[in-house]
Amino acid sequence: MSKRIYADFSYLIILAATFGAVLVLGAFVAPVVFHTDRILVGMLMDNYNAGIIMGEIFHRFSYWVYFVVAFVVLYEGAIYKTGARDATAFASAFVVIFTGLMFSAVYSPKILAMQALGSEATKSDTFANIHIASEIDFKILAVALVVLFVRRLMLLPVTKAKV
Repeated sequence: MSKRIYADFSYLIILAATFGAVLVLGAFVAPVVFHTDRILVGMLMDNYNAGIIMGEIFHRFSYWVYFVVAFVVLYEGAIYKTGARDATAFASAFVVIFTGLMFSAVYSPKILAMQALGSEATKSDTFANIHIASEIDFKILAVALVVLFVRRLMLLPVTKAKV
């Protein structure tokens, strides 16, 4: 058995885990954090403080996204170097890298910096636009991760079993 299967398997696991994390953060964590009025009794957290909590979650998640971006660059670079080129995998890997870096290096720091200025800064149109752009970026990242995962799964080398 080729040692490459370990790299392929690790790559697929990391892509799937990252998609799962994006899905969980966007579909489960954010709605719970921003709608504490439906959960908490006798205590209400305003949107500013909920945003502080969510910002810290995304700040920590950014470290994972940096790791994933580096892993995608290394893996896809190695595959490209071997001559196994695929346009769909290349395009989706590019989108994963671009959206991952935009989320971690642009949107998260800008949102955190505006939150540090106080609740008034988070009520501005600039903050709203950055926040909407980061949500769109996060959704594009999720789609690109799924496309890359499926395409790389389809391109796995198939070995014939010995009978």
